[in-house]
Amino acid sequence: MTEPITAGQFHAAAGVDEWRALYHLVSAHFRTGSLAKGVALVDEIGRLADAGQDLSVDLRNTSVTVSLKTRDIALARQISAAARALGTVADPTAVQHIHVTIDAIVPADVLPFWRALLGYGQIGDDYLFDPLGRGLCFEFQRMDVERPQRNRMHIDIAVPHDQAEARISDALAAGGHLVSDRHAPMWWILADPEGNEACVATWVGRE
Repeated sequence: MTEPITAGQFHAAAGVDEWRALYHLVSAHFRTGSLAKGVALVDEIGRLADAGQDLSVDLRNTSVTVSLKTRDIALARQISAAARALGTVADPTAVQHIHVTIDAIVPADVLPFWRALLGYGQIGDDYLFDPLGRGLCFEFQRMDVERPQRNRMHIDIAVPHDQAEARISDALAAGGHLVSDRHAPMWWILADPEGNEACVATWVGRE
């Protein structure tokens, strides 16, 4: 069995400059300028990808975002080549992956409620996902003790590794503050003016 490609190995490869690793996947965003050109790119992706490829394609009026869960370098190169042939412009700063993290003393007690409420699928004992790939993912994080006066739900935003500092700088300039950079560059903890927290995360350090 072939060992999975790590995020570092993917980024070290040639021909994938348009792509960025975000947690478990790699994504690219192509500005097509029109729906017709976007449909043409999606058609090309459908021609290039094998039936068993684990990928997602988000088609919008003026753009296409592609995500590959397998970090398939060869396919990423082919998709990039197809996008260039159609005259689209790649924008690596436009990709991100967001999920909601819920703190719980006993995650196994609260996860079934959210699974039923959302109609989601489950991975392991701490992760819920939308089977149709439309909604945010939910992760359940174990707490050792209750933490009064602190929110127990926060947003994690995975961004391209070369965009993290700019995203953090923008958030701080918009009134936020840095709670902790202890785990950087894997993640930084920020908070809004009232103390509601969010994490900015990258793939760096997760390998």
